[in-house]
Amino acid sequence: MSVFAASVQGSSCRVAQTFAGRSLPALVRVQRSVTAAILLSSPAVASAIPIKPLSAVTSRGFAVRAVQPICAASATMEAAPPAAENPLLQETELPQYDKIKAEHVVPGIRSLLEQLNREIDDLEANVEPTWSGLVEPIERVVDRLGRVWGSVSHLKAVKDTKELREAVEEVQPERVKLSLRLGQSRALYEGFQALKDNGWNDLTEAQRRIVDEQLRDFVHSGVALEGEEKERFNEIAEELSQLATKFSNNIQDATKAFKKLVRDKKDVEGLPQSALAMAAQQAAAEAAKNGTDGPTPTAEDGPWLFTLDAPSFMPVQSHAKNRALREELYRAFLTRASEGDIDNTPIISQVLRLRKEKASLLGYENFAELSMAGKMATLPKAEALLEELRSASFEAAKADLTEVQQFAADNGETETLVQWDVSFWAERLREAKYNITDEELRPYFSLPNVLEGLFGLAKRLFDVDITAADGQAPIWHKDVRFFQVSQNGQPKAYFYLDPYSRPEEKRGGAWMDEVRGQSKVFAPPGQKVRLPVAHMVCNQGNPIGDDPSLMTFREVETLFHEAGHALQHMLTQVEEGLVSGIRGVEWDAVELPSQFMENWCYDRATINTFAKHYQTGELLPSDLFDKLNAARTFRAGSMSLRQIHFATVDLDLHSKFNPSGTQSIFERDQEIAKRTAVMKPLDFDRFLCGFSHIFAGGYSAGYYSYKWAEVLSADAFSAFEDAGLDDDTAVRETGRRFRDTVLALGGSMAPSEVFKAFRGREPSTEALLRHNGLIPATA
Repeated sequence: MSVFAASVQGSSCRVAQTFAGRSLPALVRVQRSVTAAILLSSPAVASAIPIKPLSAVTSRGFAVRAVQPICAASATMEAAPPAAENPLLQETELPQYDKIKAEHVVPGIRSLLEQLNREIDDLEANVEPTWSGLVEPIERVVDRLGRVWGSVSHLKAVKDTKELREAVEEVQPERVKLSLRLGQSRALYEGFQALKDNGWNDLTEAQRRIVDEQLRDFVHSGVALEGEEKERFNEIAEELSQLATKFSNNIQDATKAFKKLVRDKKDVEGLPQSALAMAAQQAAAEAAKNGTDGPTPTAEDGPWLFTLDAPSFMPVQSHAKNRALREELYRAFLTRASEGDIDNTPIISQVLRLRKEKASLLGYENFAELSMAGKMATLPKAEALLEELRSASFEAAKADLTEVQQFAADNGETETLVQWDVSFWAERLREAKYNITDEELRPYFSLPNVLEGLFGLAKRLFDVDITAADGQAPIWHKDVRFFQVSQNGQPKAYFYLDPYSRPEEKRGGAWMDEVRGQSKVFAPPGQKVRLPVAHMVCNQGNPIGDDPSLMTFREVETLFHEAGHALQHMLTQVEEGLVSGIRGVEWDAVELPSQFMENWCYDRATINTFAKHYQTGELLPSDLFDKLNAARTFRAGSMSLRQIHFATVDLDLHSKFNPSGTQSIFERDQEIAKRTAVMKPLDFDRFLCGFSHIFAGGYSAGYYSYKWAEVLSADAFSAFEDAGLDDDTAVRETGRRFRDTVLALGGSMAPSEVFKAFRGREPSTEALLRHNGLIPATA
């Protein structure tokens, strides 16, 4: 039995444990409970996508998840509009993204907080320990704040401005205070305890989950603390919120600040036409913004502008023959937010100290134990899984590096390879080994065709129809799309899609977030529930000229990944709003549907529905598909080990590391790398200063979740392999079963039980290791 299977046995009793450290706001949309739902701003599920090695899409994961926390703000606001004219305070079906401005934030949020405080006053004065008298009123409070604050935080992630930042910073402490008040209310806590003691038999399984989680989160919000301890706990909560925002802002500022203008053609040799066209387009936009005269930049003659945004950065690392250019961008990326006024180093140290102190106040030995109290895994079981995967990946990663080094030497490279060389030579090796390039594939992956295939897959597996609904909802940018999801001919959900990179205003990475959740409490007249609405946000390359956006295969996988999150949110059958969709799903299980969906990008029947040449309509040739599939496990050991390193560092910093000791965080990172990396990290490596997932997001002491959920997702996909991927009837039947369990049940049931309901057994690591080529296919 694998470590993973052993660790999940009996995990259904996890609901009886506390949700330590899971004070995730409504913005995170993976709401653990009511009191925790609005405590601190955290990233959306993005994101929830893990950080890949630099031979993959490095910043794809930033903000897995990820919309980063927002907190902080401005005192230099324009005259506030009357409340009646404030779009944040107007009750509308969907947020008025086209009307919300920075000057609406401070007066709007303050007015809302005043109203919610009055509602909490009434609740506390008249506690009625029944479902309708206690839980539903609190859901209304949480939902209102979540929707309003969620609109603001979303705009900050996709349409950031100095004024919006300042506005958010001004009201963030006030929002945290309300959250702390709600989470520390003795009257409400006693009301929930009375509901459990006296009304338990009348509750459904989903309602019992909510009550249990609520009681745990009261405790982890500090309800039992008194006097100085309570005061200190609240100070920590407010400071952590502010530090998370500062950390995130520093990364965004550092990324935006770097611009490399190249004029000499020799300096861009090796870069594909698509990368040159994008760089020329960026140069033209920059010239227009600065009012610079001169010839219009072109892909052929330049000049070319490169940034640290993934669609610009990654082609340089993978294709630029100019070693100095690769080094300059690599150094800039690896040292983002690590010096000057935007240095995140002291923020990291303070965050670690405060988290450790918070855990101690709540009776935990370290923050990792606090964080993981509400997850499927325990700290020992997570460490055991990482060690199992490390052992399976390490020798393969060593062989990967040796192969790249030998290939480079055989092809004339005389220098010892360093980090900014590996991606370049690995790409050359992949091209030689599989005779395939991203540029060769791009014409077959136009965004309109990929969406058509994605929607077709949703129909095939889950029997839902997805159709364009553009014009039916306010949007924040002209490129944003709006879609309707229908089931049995009736509307089931809606979602926004914001696909393209906009580094001047939009956070990097890809994520899914909710606009609103399904809930019977907010059902319109004549309806059973309020329908769910989601965001899907990516950062792929923009259309060039008259051509559509031509995607890399990794961008295709990213889109499918975020669709998996969105489908779990939208296809929920749970009517209790606090555990519908992605709400209430344990953090280390939330990536299951997203990583599951990525597998279909390698399924021939699926890829035939969208891999069509954007000009000729020709299907992706069979030989190209075969090469793509063969290349799937290329450097899989290296990619797996990279993720294991991040997860190991995360758990170590939050459990064993002493942030007040003499060893620096960077020295600790280097020490851990001796076991989790086959290439010695560079002395100036400051990647931790850009590690938003754990210092400004929801993955603190939880980054292992990507590997944990990857085990679940690979095993889930193996159910389709067992049924026969060539058997359309079996695929459809298995898809319906996945829909009716993993996607439908949300947080209403323990994830271990949901998985067993779908798979019929405990999960195993076998499928993941087999898919990654780390054990034979016959194992």
